Amino acid sequence: MIVVENLTKRFDGKIVLNNVSLEIHEGETLAIIGRSGSGKSVLMKHIIGLMKPDEGRVWIDDVDINNVSYKELRNVRQKFGVLFQGGALFDSMNAFDNVAFPLRMFTRMKETEIEDRVNECLSVVSLPDAGKKRISELSGGMQKRVACARAIALKPKYVFYDEPNSGLDPLTSGTINELIATLSKKERITGIVVTHDMHSVLKIADRAAFIHQGNLHWLGTVEDLHQSTDATLLAFVKASEYKIGY
Repeated sequence: MIVVENLTKRFDGKIVLNNVSLEIHEGETLAIIGRSGSGKSVLMKHIIGLMKPDEGRVWIDDVDINNVSYKELRNVRQKFGVLFQGGALFDSMNAFDNVAFPLRMFTRMKETEIEDRVNECLSVVSLPDAGKKRISELSGGMQKRVACARAIALKPKYVFYDEPNSGLDPLTSGTINELIATLSKKERITGIVVTHDMHSVLKIADRAAFIHQGNLHWLGTVEDLHQSTDATLLAFVKASEYKIGY
C-alpha cells in the first residue's frame, strides 16, 4: 500500500501541494484528477521518489522513501512501472529492444529469458508481432501499448500512467483504457492514473482524488463521484464535457 502523509511542497516559496494525505490501496486503480498546474504530476513525482517533500512523508509498503539510502530507494523504485505521457520510447531501438531495456539494465536475466519476457509483455498489450518494428513504423496507439509493455516488463507492483490518452483519438483512447483495465485485473497491478480526462476516469478507476490548487479537495469512489454535489468538483467535470449525477 502507498501512504502519502501530510505532504507539502513549495517552489520558490509558492505552495504547490498543501498538506496532502492519501492512501492508495493494493489492487485498485486510483485516478488523480485536476486542472493543469494543480499539482497532480508533482504528487506523482513524490510518490516515485523523484522529489522530496518540504514536509510530510511518503510510505511505500511500510518504507519511508524519504529516509532511506539511494540503494534502498532504487530497490523500492523497481516496484514501479511508468507509462510516460509521450511514451518516451527510444527511437533508435525497435519495439523489442525498448521493452527489453529495463530487463537488461536492472536484472541479470539471460538473453533467452529476456526474449521470453519481452514476447510475453508484447502479447499482453496485443502486439505479439511488433517486436521487430521500429518506433517510427508504429501508430500513436501502438507506441503507447509498447510503452505499457515496457512499464510492466519488471513485473511491477504499481504502475503510474501519466496522461495515458494524451494526443490520442477517442477510439484509440478506448483501447488504452481497456488495456489499463486488463493490466489491473489480469496482472494484478495497482494503477495510479494522472489525468484530466473524465471519460477515462469513469471507465477505468475505482476511486478518484481531485487535486485543486494544491489541496486534496475531494476523494471518493466513482459511484460517489456520480452523486457528488461539490461545486468545485462539478465545475471541473463540466469543463471536461462529461455529465455526472444523472
